[in-house]
Amino acid sequence: MKHRIVVLGAGYAGAVTAGRLAKRLHRDDVEITLVNADPDFVERVRLHQLASGQDLPRRPLREVFAGTGVRVRAARVTAVDVDRKTVELVDEQGAGTLAHDPLAHDPLVHDSLAYDTLVYALGSTVADNGVPGVAEHAYDVAGKQSALRLRARLAEVAPGGTVLVVGGGLTAIEAAAEIAEAHPELRVAIAARGGVGDWLSDKARRHLRGAFDRLGITVHERADITRVGADGVVVGAAGEIPAQVTVWTAGFTAHPLAAATTLEVSDTGRIVVDDTMRSVSHPDVYAVGDAAFAQGAGDKPLRMGCATANPMAWLAADALAARLTGRKVPRTTIGYAAQCVSLGRRDAIVQRVTSDDRPTSTVLTGRTAARVKEFICASTAWGLHHPTMLVPSRRRHLASGRGSEAVTASAS
Repeated sequence: MKHRIVVLGAGYAGAVTAGRLAKRLHRDDVEITLVNADPDFVERVRLHQLASGQDLPRRPLREVFAGTGVRVRAARVTAVDVDRKTVELVDEQGAGTLAHDPLAHDPLVHDSLAYDTLVYALGSTVADNGVPGVAEHAYDVAGKQSALRLRARLAEVAPGGTVLVVGGGLTAIEAAAEIAEAHPELRVAIAARGGVGDWLSDKARRHLRGAFDRLGITVHERADITRVGADGVVVGAAGEIPAQVTVWTAGFTAHPLAAATTLEVSDTGRIVVDDTMRSVSHPDVYAVGDAAFAQGAGDKPLRMGCATANPMAWLAADALAARLTGRKVPRTTIGYAAQCVSLGRRDAIVQRVTSDDRPTSTVLTGRTAARVKEFICASTAWGLHHPTMLVPSRRRHLASGRGSEAVTASAS
C-alpha cells in the first residue's frame, strides 16, 4: 500500500513542499495529495498589486503540478483529527456526485481524507488584535478574495477621498505605496502603533520617508487605534483619523484549525516543530510556513513571511523523504539574508540583514532594488510553474529493500 502524504494549503510553503516531495520520492511508493481552497496558486506577496487594480496571471494548481504525480484537490479544510489521522473537507468546486444531483439538499461535497503523513501549511489570516470594528468595516490584503473586495471598493471612492492603511510593517508599507501610486486621485495615509518601518537601517528609513513624500502618503506614528468605523478610526481616548476606506494590515494570526487539535501549539496557535519541521507532539505531522513555530538563527522564532516559507518547505520535504527512504536526515538552521520592500512598481528597498534578522548598513534602493525584488518574486512563481526544477532529479524508493534509485531526465 502506498504511503499517503496529504499537504494542506498550497501557498508558497505547501506548494513547494509538495513539489519537492514529488521529486524526492518514487510515485510507486507514495501518494501525494495537495489540498487548497482556491484552485489557483495565489501569489500572496503580490496581493497589494491586485488590490490596487493590477491584473495578475492565473496559475491553476492542476497545471502547475501536471505530470508530477501530485494530486490537486480543490477543497476547504474544516477539521483535522491528528489522532485518527484524518482531514475533513468541503469541496466547494462541485466535484463528486452530490454537487451534480439536482435533488441534493446540500450543494457542497463533504469528504474525509486519511493520511499517513500530514504536512500542515494552512498559513495565516488577519489578526484584528481585539480592536472593535475591524471585521465589520476594514478591508485587508491577506487573501485573493479580500484583495479583490478592496480593489472594488477603491474604484468606488470619489477623487479626494482618503484611504487609511493601518500597520507599520512590510505589508502595510507595500499596500500604502501601491495604492498611492495606482490611485493618485486619492489621499493615502498610514497609521501605526509604533514607528513605520522602524526596524530598518537609517539609510533605508530615509529612503522610505522620501518615497512616502513623493507619493503623498501621510504618516501617523504612535497611533493607538482603539476602534474602526465606517468613516475612519478612533485613536486613543478621543482622537480620530477620518477615512472612506480603512485597510487593516496590523498583523497576522495562524489559521485556527491547528489549535483545535491535540497538536502542541504556541500561544499564538502555531504548531511547535523541531529543527526538521516535524511536530514535537505528533511525529507524523509536519508544519511549514506561517503555520509553524520554529526556531531559526540565534534561537529566535522565525517570523511569519515569505522569506521563511521556501526554506521551511525545503527542509521539511528533505527530512520527510530521508526518513521514508532510510537516509540520513538533513539538519540545518534557517537564517535570513535580506528584507525586500516594494514602494510601487519602480521603487523598493532591499535591506541586508544578519542571519537572525537584524538590519545591517548594506541597503539597495530605487529602481535597482525594485528590479531585485521583482526578480525574487518572479523566480518563486517560475519555480512553482516548473516543479521538476525544484530539486535534483532523483527519486528514491521507500526504505523497504526495493533496491536502487529511480532516475529521471529532468534537471535541477
